[in-house]
Amino acid sequence: MEFRRIPGLPPYVFTIIDSLKIEARRAGRDVVDLGFGNPDIPSPELTVEKLSEAAHNTRNHRYSSSRGLPKLRQAVADLYQRRFSVTLDPETEVISTIGAKEGFSHLMWVLLQAGDAALVPSPSYPIHIWGPYFAGADARQVSLNGPDGPSGAAYVDNVMEAWELGWPKPRVVVLSFPHNPTTATIELPDLQRLVDWARERDVVLVHDFAYSDTAFDGWMPPSILQCEGATECAVELYSMTKSFSMAGWRVAFLVGNKEVVGALAKLKSYLDYGTFQPIQIAATVTLNEASDYPLEVNAVYQSRRDALVEGVNRAGWPLPAPKGTMFAWAKIPEPYAEMKSIEFAKHIITECDVAVSPGVGFGPEGDDYVRFALIENEQRIAQAVRQLRKGLVKLG
Repeated sequence: MEFRRIPGLPPYVFTIIDSLKIEARRAGRDVVDLGFGNPDIPSPELTVEKLSEAAHNTRNHRYSSSRGLPKLRQAVADLYQRRFSVTLDPETEVISTIGAKEGFSHLMWVLLQAGDAALVPSPSYPIHIWGPYFAGADARQVSLNGPDGPSGAAYVDNVMEAWELGWPKPRVVVLSFPHNPTTATIELPDLQRLVDWARERDVVLVHDFAYSDTAFDGWMPPSILQCEGATECAVELYSMTKSFSMAGWRVAFLVGNKEVVGALAKLKSYLDYGTFQPIQIAATVTLNEASDYPLEVNAVYQSRRDALVEGVNRAGWPLPAPKGTMFAWAKIPEPYAEMKSIEFAKHIITECDVAVSPGVGFGPEGDDYVRFALIENEQRIAQAVRQLRKGLVKLG
């Protein structure tokens, strides 16, 4: 039997490490898992209590609205006003999605078709590459690298150059800062440069803002909607997954340009009835009454970041401290550089009982790197560092 779209997908390289992890644990080895970015911090207690209360009301068991409950959309608009001083119309500029991946994938369906092109970061969170592909379009990977390594400023420069050189001209530019996997960041002036450029060329900017609240040392990631004129050309995906540690709840939002939001709303009206209504009710209460919870989550991740960065550097493996995300992007140390990311990740799970993600899983530009996820507590991270120091003998 022949299938469509699926044959074009490469093997999911993360399953290689996952299989080795499972095999090691079955053999009784204690593997410290710093691979898959699955948040382990509990969701707010208030959220869980409101979910339980709403789920016991049988009226909430019926179909909901694919756009999201009005009070939920208002809560998101209120958050943007508080957090970014951005005014959104909850009726036309906010829509609920069943997680950011669903929102992004279906957004590509309304923006792209066969013969179109999108510019996406390289390295990249996989769905940023494959979302345009599923829509039948060409995803052209644009490097995040500049003279000083991966950065938002370099990506903006590289996007402008790639657009000028490419044909047909890309209709969409995808960006995501703070960035997974590289942890690269961007500042508001560079976002403004991109918005000004996009308005002149009728390009739609799609900012996946998954780590909007996951930032350290007092730095606050900017929203693209803070830029002058952004609602003419830009939309942003805001997710409760990392900010409120609600990964399994699948609650996210597309906000910004009302024409793009409206197009996604029209498509979704044919595809789904929205997230389970008790989840929407719980999310509304969380946004309104637990708005400081991201600060608690951040404190946990920053402590873990410090433990990992300090420990790995002491072990002789240079690792810069990320300003945001729940990850660290580590260049393979020189004595092991020839192994590339899959073989090196296999080596450290075999020799060190530590699982990490191979950088090539995020695109070819990631093959000299591995990604650590901050999903274990400080004690387990310290254990991982000891095991890395012992197993990576060439580090001395």
